[in-house]
Amino acid sequence: MDDPELKKELEELEAQIERLRRETVQMREEIGQSWDAPTDPAERATLLTNVEQQEALIDDLELRREQILRRMKG
Repeated sequence: MDDPELKKELEELEAQIERLRRETVQMREEIGQSWDAPTDPAERATLLTNVEQQEALIDDLELRREQILRRMKG
């Protein structure tokens, strides 16, 4: 890939990371607000698992972003 392609991919990754971070914060807030609500423990566990999976995806995307930045510098 040349620099314009890498730059485009980098911009897309950064937008995706930002969107996922906002969604993750919102999900955690919703879980926290409903902590005392009469919610099924299995449902709460599912919500927490979803948050953890989303955070893992963010980590993967950040790693990819770092790889692209190294390629652009090198």
